[in-house]
Amino acid sequence: MGTHTSPWPYQTHEQDSNDSSMSSSISSQPSLPSVQSLNKLSQEIFTIHHCISTLKGHSSYVFSLALSGKHLYSGSSNSELRLWSQTLSDHHNFSSNLVSSCKSAVKCIVISGDKLFSSHQDHKIRVWKIEHNTSQNYKCISTLPTLNDRVTGLFSGKNYVETGKHKKSTWLHHDTVSALALSKDGSILYSASWDRTFKIWRTSDYKCLESVSNAHDDAINAIVSSSDGYVYTGSGDRKIKVWGKNGDNKHFMIDALEEHKSAVNALALSSDGDVLYSGACDRSIIVWEKRDGTKTKHMAVTGALRGHAKAILCLAVVSDLMCSGSADKTVRIWRRESDRSYSCLAVLEGHTGPVKCVTAGADYSGGADSNGTPYLIYSGSLDCDVKVWQIRVPFV
Repeated sequence: MGTHTSPWPYQTHEQDSNDSSMSSSISSQPSLPSVQSLNKLSQEIFTIHHCISTLKGHSSYVFSLALSGKHLYSGSSNSELRLWSQTLSDHHNFSSNLVSSCKSAVKCIVISGDKLFSSHQDHKIRVWKIEHNTSQNYKCISTLPTLNDRVTGLFSGKNYVETGKHKKSTWLHHDTVSALALSKDGSILYSASWDRTFKIWRTSDYKCLESVSNAHDDAINAIVSSSDGYVYTGSGDRKIKVWGKNGDNKHFMIDALEEHKSAVNALALSSDGDVLYSGACDRSIIVWEKRDGTKTKHMAVTGALRGHAKAILCLAVVSDLMCSGSADKTVRIWRRESDRSYSCLAVLEGHTGPVKCVTAGADYSGGADSNGTPYLIYSGSLDCDVKVWQIRVPFV
């Protein structure tokens, strides 16, 4: 299974030879008429929103974003990791530092304490020591798999597994590392790859504890972890799989969610872990909810959110809001209502390229007022920009 080189990060293995028609093929993917809509049809909700800043500094596609307090990190296709910090004099202005140039496209970023984990197209995961009070580049304190694990794995034939047609590598090694997730306590790092595997790493010493081979039939594009220990993976094979642990602390599949009609690109969980959102090339966001009192299904589909004109590429949750970024160059903000329907509070327009990554947090520059609760939404695009949006969510 070869390494992807296409700039279109949501493409599946079967689409490698079809780069020239990628845009049209994405826009022509049908939606899901068989899944009921959860969009609320009541009158439009008045929501104040605007773009407060466009962060320029990357010279290539912005692939990944991560938020840590008032600090935003972004990763690009030309290997740059940047730190954006709100200035003390004006919370709507951001200063920028290049904290690393790491030789390979940055596919995903997650943060735990004073460590930043980045996944890359060169098959590696890098660990960086966060230093907010310095203008110097961050120090890379480890690369996964570690040298010790790599050397140990070389000397036994049983450590080699098939990762693609006519291709083998040790069980420790990934192809392009497409996604990362952390356990609730930060002790475990999950990584997913285009090689159809996901791996489990201990963050205290960076040891690889487990590799789940052939977890899907195509590239894994997304992975999330819930507070109660379940892991969810989304793939180009159109499936979302749910993974639990057995008595030996090894992962096994407990459910396969199969409503999407095209590649699954993004996953996000509600803060309580009871609602899963999945976005795909079929332009729909499917909402799944946990089912109590049944042993046959872990999650059940409750409906779909529609409105985007092209593939869903990224999702993020903050409080009771869900943010979706799309190849149609927009970000949509959705709120889950008390009756389990959803209102689209805003459509954020301004990017000139597909929105590849999105994250969100509270707006520390001011509290709630009569106009609603303030949030900041950050979106990264293939137009090479990061945009910062302020939205005030009206009270229910």
